[in-house]
Amino acid sequence: MREKILLGATDLFLNYGFKSVTMDDIANALGVSKKTIYQHFQNKTKLVEATTLDLFHSISCGIDHICSLDKNPIEEIYSIKKFVMEHLKDEKSSPQYQLQKYYPKIFNALKNKQFEIMQTCVVSNLNKGINQGLYRDTIHVDFIARLYFNTMVAIKDKDLFPLKTFSMDMLMNNYLEYHLRGICTPKGLEILNQLTTTNQSSK
Repeated sequence: MREKILLGATDLFLNYGFKSVTMDDIANALGVSKKTIYQHFQNKTKLVEATTLDLFHSISCGIDHICSLDKNPIEEIYSIKKFVMEHLKDEKSSPQYQLQKYYPKIFNALKNKQFEIMQTCVVSNLNKGINQGLYRDTIHVDFIARLYFNTMVAIKDKDLFPLKTFSMDMLMNNYLEYHLRGICTPKGLEILNQLTTTNQSSK
């Protein structure tokens, strides 16, 4: 039952936002009583915390799996982006922004966990790209990795990038291309140009 509540709540939070969804909404969607939910989660804040951690672990495992497939690092970045967007429902309800606004303690704890995972993942991607001659060997790996993480957080700020003007897919695609064009060698740019052309023609 706990797992069922987590899955149902996660789906509702990602579609409608952490603020909008009530415990009544979750109970109605799952066809259970609020009392049943409270047997597993003391209050909504505890449920929000549990759902975000559960989703974080699912996404982390998925990213680890993609990294283990030994794709070239440019393809790897786009595969991770696609996987994350599918799990976050294209972030239609701006879950990260709502989490930051209404549950700042949970947001900050999650951000620290995300940084640890992403830092390892991005540093590995950068080093792999340098070794394969796809990224310039003059880049400062730790600086680029930190910049990458912080920009990923920044583009989800709906005051800076309102959803009416900027879809999450548009922001992610433009940022990834911006990031990669800054670090790719001519050999890497050939692969990037092929990928971006393919992505555009498939729309």
